[in-house]
Amino acid sequence: MEKQQNTHKPLLEQIVPSFGSSFLVRRYNNSCENTLANWHFHPEIELIYVQGGSGKRHIGQHMSYFNDGDLVLMGSYLPHYGFTDRLTGNKSETVIQFKEDFLGESFFNVPEMSAIKQLLELSKKGIAFDTETKQKVGMQIESLTWKDQFGRLLGLLEILKILSESRNYKILNAKGVAIAVDTKDNDRMNEIYAYVRNNFKSHIALDDISEEAHMTVPAFCRYFKKIARKTFTQFVNEYRIVHASKLLAETSMTITEISFESGFNNFSHFNKLFKQFTGKTPSHFRKEIKRVIVE
Repeated sequence: MEKQQNTHKPLLEQIVPSFGSSFLVRRYNNSCENTLANWHFHPEIELIYVQGGSGKRHIGQHMSYFNDGDLVLMGSYLPHYGFTDRLTGNKSETVIQFKEDFLGESFFNVPEMSAIKQLLELSKKGIAFDTETKQKVGMQIESLTWKDQFGRLLGLLEILKILSESRNYKILNAKGVAIAVDTKDNDRMNEIYAYVRNNFKSHIALDDISEEAHMTVPAFCRYFKKIARKTFTQFVNEYRIVHASKLLAETSMTITEISFESGFNNFSHFNKLFKQFTGKTPSHFRKEIKRVIVE
């Protein structure tokens, strides 16, 4: 399990564009370069392109597994974890961050920008784009890192135009996101999530996690459901299922071994929850991943 960062640091990420720019573009050439792995948020909209590799998405209330890279657009104040670490195996990660009004309060209100404005509104729930769109704009996103400031601006608008025309995407938080962005709440939730990430392979008793959060069990259960819009048990099971998805795609372990490695002590319960969460049985999920890789 990867080392956790200090969960007591402020979780509002401060983003400062380089001199002469109104938005930020950063490219990480190795999986472990982007070290911001904690539960964080920021007022900027964020577009992330991960070239190759596979890993876990945790955006708002949504958790899932991505394979062969990723392309995600996230709106302002949408809490999320970092996408890559030393185990992701990606070739690079490019991050673009900009405020919705970085070109002026009314820029996206003009008729020519209506489709992009709708895209940015939709991004508040988090959007993951399909492989075709990812391949179409991936190199354009990466190329922004070596353009001058004006070239970056024109390039970003072109990328947003292409994304606004795509019809192949997935809304990650269909019901919206109700996670509070108050720093105190995010600090507490970060401690809870860090505890789950370190202990999900074992049984996590409500008494233990409540003590970790310095709350009584009833108060913790009410608090967690209010913030995350799901019970703590649901959250832990979803985290385990996403981890199992990663193992199914990346290892040759048997499904029974994966079940126990992911924290499930009952194999039939694992099968049932996996199908509820993904819509597929573990064996069907593995077969589909292998077929995609072969193609």
